[in-house]
Amino acid sequence: MIKKRFLIVGTFLAMALSLAGCSAPNLSMKDNTNAQAEGGKQNGKDVSEMLEDKDVQAKVDEINKYIEYYYYFDIDPEFQEESFYDGIMNGLNDPYSVYYTKEEYEDLLEDNSGEYFGVGAVVTQDTTMKVTVVRPIKGSPAEAAGVKADDVIVEVDGTEITDQELSLVVEMIRGEKGTTAHIKVYRPSEDKYIEFEIQRAEVENVSVDYKMLDNKVGYISVTQFYENTSKEYKEAVEDLEKQGAKGLIVDLRDNPGGLLNAVVDMCAYTLDGGNIVTTKNRDGKITSSYDDKDDHSINIPMVVLVNGNSASASEIFAGAMKDTGTAKLVGTTTFGKGIVQSILPLSDGTAIKITVSKYFTPGGNDIHQIGIEPDYEVELEDRTNAVNLDYEDDLQLHKAEEVIKSMM
Repeated sequence: MIKKRFLIVGTFLAMALSLAGCSAPNLSMKDNTNAQAEGGKQNGKDVSEMLEDKDVQAKVDEINKYIEYYYYFDIDPEFQEESFYDGIMNGLNDPYSVYYTKEEYEDLLEDNSGEYFGVGAVVTQDTTMKVTVVRPIKGSPAEAAGVKADDVIVEVDGTEITDQELSLVVEMIRGEKGTTAHIKVYRPSEDKYIEFEIQRAEVENVSVDYKMLDNKVGYISVTQFYENTSKEYKEAVEDLEKQGAKGLIVDLRDNPGGLLNAVVDMCAYTLDGGNIVTTKNRDGKITSSYDDKDDHSINIPMVVLVNGNSASASEIFAGAMKDTGTAKLVGTTTFGKGIVQSILPLSDGTAIKITVSKYFTPGGNDIHQIGIEPDYEVELEDRTNAVNLDYEDDLQLHKAEEVIKSMM
């Protein structure tokens, strides 16, 4: 059971990745390598120095005396200690840098497998900590209950989540099969609050869907980047090529992100050499450079569909395709999450997640809080997402077909 006060970020699945992205992100994109602390101390006091400061000690003692004398309820020492560590991370004023208890860390390590018990919805979180449903997963309990894209989650099992990290919100929503999650949302389209009682079930995340459109144009939708996404993407491309595809549309709209290794593998399979993405630390030093070392490439015209909900790993793919001239982008400007987090285990089994670097597209572009502009700007009528959008109303897809036909 979550006992945190300071919870902060990524994609709702109760859902399957730190619910990224975008954000889920999506969930948040994280490098799968073990990061090591490096670099010098930044300006100002660190926490250890603060604790040794006599003025700080006096203030803490004063607060504790008031608590001891006046506080009405029983005190949970373990919760107080955890909240202290939460406070250290919260003091960074970075919604993507957080502390995990041992239980939370263990649960987090299970998040990216593609199968879990939960309600089945993908969510993202913006810089104001607002957690928004990107889409309910097809056939999931959330879809059956009536959860819709753009619903803003405000409460889970009676606990407000407006200041909590997305990955921890996911943990609150997940649970044993057959148990019930009480979720309260605000639905902007109807300007009202709605409450759902959703029974948890096993949810399988199939992140890639594909089909052949008219004129031998292949269409692949990638909803998130999980461990199995790259494999599903390659199988989709191979099947469409066997069917005679002369052009390819990759739809990353409303994809909040996910695993770095998954998107890098997909880019390497698609590109014909060159850089995919580069990361730099706070000193401007290159910490990682991911290049195309795969001898496979897609040699038919490509278009990538993006929108304001395409974040993190989605932006790595879109940026690599655009900067290398491999594909044209159609839609609206992407979310703009161009920073990388690493999860660092602590000696007692707990962990922290901290922002360690920015990433740069092959053209050297810093897209954080900026996003990637499409080559062809196309907005949908009266909506900002493409979830469950009828083909007839999908102006962005129609433009993508028009563009790719001109390239064929």
